[in-house]
Amino acid sequence: MKMNQINNSKKIYHAAIYVRLSKEDGDVATAGKRESNSISNQKNLIKNFLKDKKDIVVVSERVDDGYSGSNFERPAFQMMLEDIKKGIVDCVVVKDLSRFGREYIDAGKYIERLFPALGVRFIAVNDHYDSLEGKSQADEIVIPFKNLINDAYCRDISIKIRSHLEVKRKNGEYIGAFTPYGYQKDSDNKNKLVIDVYAAGIVKEIYRMKLSGMSQTAIANALNKQGVLSPMEYKHSLGIRIQDNFKTHEQAEWSAMSVKRILENEVYTGTLVQGKRTTPNHKVKKLMKKPETDWVRIEKNHEAIVSEREFALVQRLLGIDTRTSPNEEKVYPLSGLAVCGDCGAMMIKRDVPAGGKVYAYYICSRHAATKACAAHRIPMGKLEETVLELVKIHIENILDMKKIMDFIHEVPFQELDIKELEIRKEAKEKEAVRCRELRDYLYEDFREGIISKEDYKELHDGYTEKRKKAEEAVRSIDQQISEVLESKSDKYHWLDYFAEHQNIQELTRTVAVELIDQILVYDKKHIEVRFNFDDCYQSLLRQIQSVGCDVSTGMDGRIEIQKREVV
Repeated sequence: MKMNQINNSKKIYHAAIYVRLSKEDGDVATAGKRESNSISNQKNLIKNFLKDKKDIVVVSERVDDGYSGSNFERPAFQMMLEDIKKGIVDCVVVKDLSRFGREYIDAGKYIERLFPALGVRFIAVNDHYDSLEGKSQADEIVIPFKNLINDAYCRDISIKIRSHLEVKRKNGEYIGAFTPYGYQKDSDNKNKLVIDVYAAGIVKEIYRMKLSGMSQTAIANALNKQGVLSPMEYKHSLGIRIQDNFKTHEQAEWSAMSVKRILENEVYTGTLVQGKRTTPNHKVKKLMKKPETDWVRIEKNHEAIVSEREFALVQRLLGIDTRTSPNEEKVYPLSGLAVCGDCGAMMIKRDVPAGGKVYAYYICSRHAATKACAAHRIPMGKLEETVLELVKIHIENILDMKKIMDFIHEVPFQELDIKELEIRKEAKEKEAVRCRELRDYLYEDFREGIISKEDYKELHDGYTEKRKKAEEAVRSIDQQISEVLESKSDKYHWLDYFAEHQNIQELTRTVAVELIDQILVYDKKHIEVRFNFDDCYQSLLRQIQSVGCDVSTGMDGRIEIQKREVV
């Protein structure tokens, strides 16, 4: 035993000074603690301690600045481990156990198992611990206990930070490190989004190009051709440094994916959605997607760049299965809207050469693939011409001042709306009462042995859920009634969407997607156009009829509205 002590005293240890400072230390701690935990202070404390240690030679200093102690996947720590494995380092010196790590299990694994197995001396200055001196009974209790306290501290800090961020989200405060393209942080409030005029203009242009029928790839190519900086390069130009692991060119360019991200981001409507992802706990850093019901969604939180209507139309365009031809930048006006009237399959464009010319037709895609349906072939020009005429007629039916618009000011629609809502509310109230009664009857059946415990629980939960949904519907209807009384309802705002195109002369992609839901093609002479807001249109006509008007439809699709004579 004495010989070993003599050998140990003559051994020269090659030490790595390890210091760490986490973001939490800077954000949460007091100013005094930040100073004591600073990188420079940690180094100075350790070096002062080692001044009179003749058996220790410092060979490296490893610094993890801005890394949490909740795990050991830190770059400088891993480099220190590599030095240990190579035999370069056989002594580790830290300010205290909390700087080494705050994870109880892993900290104990390194200090009690791995370092002793590798012959590594471990020193925690402020905790007065040196593994060379051997473990006392007190060390065997105190060291694990301190690691446990550090672990609990880390967990407590994590919970406080998560709670603080959740409060900020619910208050509509933006907590992201970087703002979405098109916005910047308010100079007076870093948690508030304000419009970046230049980038917002590019966002508007992207939406305009998409609504005109351009694909994401075509939009990206157009922006690159115009020399518009991609979102990442634009941030770099503002002095914001973002690392992109997927960057393949010296300068990042616009891509179909970057365009799609902008087109799918609801933030541009003024709605802030946060809290989509989280980590299981403070030790596991792998991001997991949260259920959509747990997202924090604040509407009208900041100034919008695009309207909700534009955003909704773009989402519909993204959902339609269309593609551009190899030599085209835009899709055809009716692509994805025209379907076979018999089988429901998409109508696709086919070019047919004849007599030195090329004629474009729409045909049933199922016929083209399997011949399982008739071709339903119709010239592209004929279909677009017919649809345009039907669009004009529908707009005239809606906007003709003598037939509809005059009635909007005369008919007491507010009363009709409230009456309709009250009927729906009464039905939902009856449904809720019925579910409550049935649930109560269940207990009697269970007590008398008519149904089993498992059936009782399943039916009880089912009736409870159904009653809950009915009561939620009642609350929603009450809110709608309040909005009608306060004239906040935009029930008839859809009329404006058609009014904007009352002088339409050409069927563009934008008009087609904005006004048309679906086009059913049966043959050249039988085409049915289903318009957006058709349910609203039919409801308006029924309301007009309910206040003493007769509505009839002519052979050309035009409607006639006349007041009934009072007998």
